[in-house]
Amino acid sequence: MTTDTTARDSRLEQARFNMIEQQIRPWEVLDSRVLGLLESVHREDFAPEAMRGLAFADMELPLTQPAVEGQVMLAPRVEARLLQDLAVQATDQVLEIGAGSGHMAALLSRLGQRVVSLEIDEQLAQGARERLRTAGFENVDVRVADATANDFAACRGEQPWDVILLSGSVAEVPHALLRLLAPGGRLAAIVGEEPVMRATVITRVGEEAFHSVQPWDTLAPRLRNFPQPSRFHF
Repeated sequence: MTTDTTARDSRLEQARFNMIEQQIRPWEVLDSRVLGLLESVHREDFAPEAMRGLAFADMELPLTQPAVEGQVMLAPRVEARLLQDLAVQATDQVLEIGAGSGHMAALLSRLGQRVVSLEIDEQLAQGARERLRTAGFENVDVRVADATANDFAACRGEQPWDVILLSGSVAEVPHALLRLLAPGGRLAAIVGEEPVMRATVITRVGEEAFHSVQPWDTLAPRLRNFPQPSRFHF
């Protein structure tokens, strides 16, 4: 290993350490499993080549050049807090909507049994598959699909899901997705309209009974094609 390579690796590890200690922990992410994953699953390997120098920055990273609205890696602290709030278990079957770079699917796959990640953009899906394969994640299936089409048909094939994550924001959580949760299953999404959006975690507690909490505020780009509530009231 050359001196230059050693120095570069040292800088990467210091940047990773700073991300965890200065961004993640202050956002009340204290779960040792999640913190360990942020060390072992290398975020920079999932960032676009041109953005790797910003992989640990407290910001969203565009996944395309030129940037396309909504096609981003979420900020590290947002990914980490969502992961902690979902409390993924080793036997969980996980559905992600919005694969993006594949980074969140990688994190989920280290905690759960299997992950299916849907991505509406074919080029992003292919990139996510390649990154996951290169990094050795074998329990993730990235599929090209519009999750919302035909009343969420692409989400229904392997229900019920123990965990559903919407990796982006929506105006409201469609009830069609909540029905796909197993008993005790959890769905997490960022819900609302700018300038106020709230992380929302919904747990299925009965056949048609759900418990919802909104523990923190943030902003995130919209997931494409999710229904918008009517703005007209009578």
